[in-house]
Amino acid sequence: MSQRLLFNCTHGAEDTERAILPFVAANVATTAGLEAIVVCTVEAVRLGTRGGTDGVVSNGLPPLAELLPEFVANGGQVWLCGACTKPRGITEEHLVPGVKIVGAAKIVETVAAGATPIAFA
Repeated sequence: MSQRLLFNCTHGAEDTERAILPFVAANVATTAGLEAIVVCTVEAVRLGTRGGTDGVVSNGLPPLAELLPEFVANGGQVWLCGACTKPRGITEEHLVPGVKIVGAAKIVETVAAGATPIAFA
């Protein structure tokens, strides 16, 4: 089993439960000593921007505005898909600390190097 986990998050404020769950699981991984990366695609790329987690709450789950910075503080990484940020006008200037924009090549390279991809559909 790979010690590096890649959690895919595709949803944002339009489906808060699906937006939060990858971060919950990824945060568990970091606290267990595993390397965890949340890759945000499609509407989830908005979560990595200033104010992007505001109001992203779901009954029984921690608010994403608290969870995302906690995840980063625990050593987690948040990657936003460059092909998804571009049409939404999201650039590096819009990002919160600990979040970066990466291209598809970086994601493919990470999986090819042995990271285990995990998707929440």
